[in-house]
Amino acid sequence: MASTLPATDKRDVKSGGARRAPWQAFLPLWLMCAPAFLLFVALVLVPLLMTLVLTFYRFDPASGPIAAFQFGNYTEVLSSSYYHTIFLRTFGIAFLVTLLCVVIGTPEAYVLSRMRDPYRSMFLLVILAPLLVSVVVRAFGWSMLLNTNGLVNQAFGLVGLGPYKLEYTTFAIVIALVHVMLPFMVIPVWTALQKLDPQTENAALSLMASPATTLRRIVLPQLTPGILSGSLMVFGLSASAFAIPGLLGGRRLKVAATAVYDEFLGSLNWPLGATIALLLLVANLIVMLTYYRVLERRYTRSLG
Repeated sequence: MASTLPATDKRDVKSGGARRAPWQAFLPLWLMCAPAFLLFVALVLVPLLMTLVLTFYRFDPASGPIAAFQFGNYTEVLSSSYYHTIFLRTFGIAFLVTLLCVVIGTPEAYVLSRMRDPYRSMFLLVILAPLLVSVVVRAFGWSMLLNTNGLVNQAFGLVGLGPYKLEYTTFAIVIALVHVMLPFMVIPVWTALQKLDPQTENAALSLMASPATTLRRIVLPQLTPGILSGSLMVFGLSASAFAIPGLLGGRRLKVAATAVYDEFLGSLNWPLGATIALLLLVANLIVMLTYYRVLERRYTRSLG
C-alpha cells in the first residue's frame, strides 16, 4: 500500500519527527551551547579555580599572600581542633535545620495540597512571604524577638519565667534558619504532591487500608523525590549560610562561613580563608552526594 504521507512528513518521520529550522542545519549543537557554557566557565569554574590556586599560597603578615606551592593551609585547618569544632558546629546546625524542615514542611505541604482556593493561594503566599524579605532584615527581626528584652522573654515574664538568654545561641541560629529555609522544603514536596494521583489513595482505602497505612505505604514513598530535593537544598544553604549565624550567633558561635569572612576581611589571610571555603565546599558535596545516593537507593528499592 502506498504511503499517504506528504514528502515533507516522510522526511520528518525519518529524522525522528522533529522539524529543524533552516539555520539549525548550518549551526552545530555545540556552537548553540557555547554562550551558556562560556558564562558558566566565567562565573563558576574560573572563580573556583582561582580559589583553589589561592589555597596553596603562603601568608606573610607583612606583605600578604605570597605565591608558593605548599600545603600548610590544609595542614593547619585539618589538624586544628578549633576548625574541627567549627565544621562540626556548621554541619550539626545544617543537619538539625534540615531535619526540622522535613518534619514541619512535609505535613505543611500535604495540608496545603488538600486545601481549596482561595485558601490555598493565601497560605502559599504566607509560606513564600519570607523569600520576599532580605535575609538580613529577617535576622534583625529574630534578634529583636529573642534578645533579653524581646517579645519572647516578655511573654515568659508574664507567666513568671525567664528572662532566658536566647540570642547568640545555637537555638537562635537554628530557629531563624528554619524560618528562612522552610519554603525550600515546602515547594518541592508540594510539587511532588501535584503529580500524585488521588485515585491511588482511594484504591488503598477501598481495599480496607487505614488512612495511616495509606499515608505511610502510598503517599510517603511517592513524596521521596520532593523530600530529597528539598532537604538537599536546605542542607546546602544552611551549611553555607552567613548572615543569620553572623548576626544571631555572634563572635563566639562561629560557623565555616563566618570563619571565612574573618580570615578574608579580619586577618586578611586570604589563603587560609580560601582553604576553609574550599574544604567547606568539598565536605558539603560529599555529604549531599552520599545522602542522595542512600535515599535514591532506598527509594528505588521501595518501588521494586
